[in-house]
Amino acid sequence: MTQDETIPHTTGTAPPALAVPALACDSHIHIYDGRFPSIGDPGRVLAQACASDYRRVQARLGTTRTVVVTPTVYGTDNSVTLDAIRQLGAADARGVGVLHPDVDDATLRTLDEGGVRGIRFTLFDPATAVTGFDMVEPLARRIEPLGWHVQLHWRADQIAAHTDLLDRIPCSIVFDHLARMPHPEGPAHPAFAVVRRLLDRGRAWVKLSAPYLDDVSGTEDSRARVAEALLAHAPERLLWGSDWPHPTEKTVKPDDAALLDRIGGWVRDAALRQRVLVDNPQALYGF
Repeated sequence: MTQDETIPHTTGTAPPALAVPALACDSHIHIYDGRFPSIGDPGRVLAQACASDYRRVQARLGTTRTVVVTPTVYGTDNSVTLDAIRQLGAADARGVGVLHPDVDDATLRTLDEGGVRGIRFTLFDPATAVTGFDMVEPLARRIEPLGWHVQLHWRADQIAAHTDLLDRIPCSIVFDHLARMPHPEGPAHPAFAVVRRLLDRGRAWVKLSAPYLDDVSGTEDSRARVAEALLAHAPERLLWGSDWPHPTEKTVKPDDAALLDRIGGWVRDAALRQRVLVDNPQALYGF
């Protein structure tokens, strides 16, 4: 790919200034593919967001491994994710699916053999959710024997309100998108103490992904205090993800190279970048 070739769902064409270490992992992407049936508004299936399109993002960023997360538009059908894992290569791709508690054991085995290592609960907007808070604990108990984790895209206030539920979850927990800590509270928000306690118990991970979701424009980096607090407290429990193709961003898409460089600004030490980009995802996803 030459520097002037545009890639769908990303701004800019230049590579990041940050040279990522070998086997670096983009731990959060979505694949949309019109070959697979969706639910609801068909306009939510993004065009040019299939596995071959993401290969061009990888080439630009220099990453090798990736984690495909089933978009909500596919409901509990994870076929698009299993297909993407096959296309991207079973050695270098893993998946996070979406399920309901009535899933049968055969389906769980198929997903596990296909590279799925967790299930996601996207509940930050209950109006568009295909799962519910009442499903988290029973599903966590179903997947715990497989060694999977639950991945939570919850707002910070939802995290704080469901402390008892989080304590009952028997498997590992992955919090999406800096655990959605709002500005200006950041680490002072009550949810941060909940996340920190779970990190201290060795039961949680946090993705340093999609900083634009809670970003506030201005002279300071409104996400830096959250990222730096997490890095100071539990660097062995942090991951990075691009969130390509950025389904929440309807008008202007982020620059994925700039997002990676932003992480480089937070994680300034080469050994720490190795941990966040390579060692941590390897430990969680079993690369």
